[in-house]
Amino acid sequence: MHSPNDSVSPNPAALAETNASEFSRRSFFKRAAVVGATGLVAAGGVTSLASLLAKPALAADDDPAAHGLKKGDRDILIAAEIAEALAVTTYTNIINTASFFTRLESDDQGYLMAARQEEMSHYLLEQQVTDQPSPFTSFFYPANMFADAQATLNTLVTLEDAFIAAYLVGVRNFSTPQLRVTAARIMGIESDHRTLARVVAPGVAAQDGGPIETVTGIQGVAESVDPPNNNGYERTLCWTRIDQAVSALLPFVDKNAANAAGFDTSKSYPFEPFSPVLPNSLGNFISFKGC
Repeated sequence: MHSPNDSVSPNPAALAETNASEFSRRSFFKRAAVVGATGLVAAGGVTSLASLLAKPALAADDDPAAHGLKKGDRDILIAAEIAEALAVTTYTNIINTASFFTRLESDDQGYLMAARQEEMSHYLLEQQVTDQPSPFTSFFYPANMFADAQATLNTLVTLEDAFIAAYLVGVRNFSTPQLRVTAARIMGIESDHRTLARVVAPGVAAQDGGPIETVTGIQGVAESVDPPNNNGYERTLCWTRIDQAVSALLPFVDKNAANAAGFDTSKSYPFEPFSPVLPNSLGNFISFKGC
């Protein structure tokens, strides 16, 4: 099991063990395709939530879904839906169950609450385009995820690192300019979230183990939080295919992979969709053209 100061990212040996997992990378996508017919999330609820998005924009000539999605596009979008559902679940439980949250400054609390809204909006946009929900709606986390601030922030930055790299795969591999630009727009928000998670660290109260001066992300290296915006360029993690992002997410969605990575499998956390309210209308989706 991970100690609070350990990196929470799956190591290569742990990921290799996922070959024996209940869901391999191939079955991950197979299940994603099947769920459109079986509906692992109540279809009516998700459809009504998705309808909150601007219908004229999604019905416009630049809507990729209006012209049919290529398999590669759908694979990336389904992986992104899973990532966004995981992100929503993570932020929800930090806000609702992590004791250190209540002792953060109000602006740090505000970042976490706004991030939850943004991730939900991303999910609904992707669900609208694919016309199917995430095939995974319950998630596992490292030990002490919501009880220890260091573990929480390590995991949060690990996930944001993965989301940034995954959306850069979309920028690289999506088949249309509309999807590539949309992936870049979402990636920019995930980058905001990574930086702001590092901003939170020094503000953690002493009784919660703060101030936290280093945070460990997906690369397994403890990095100083000074400065919090420590990237000159976003990190691709050398990912060029979406199955590499899937490998990083497997411990969060699959019990066997979670066990192999040393996660706590005694409890899983459900994805609970809601109707998001974005912080500022100038930053809304608007359309696939972005204007």
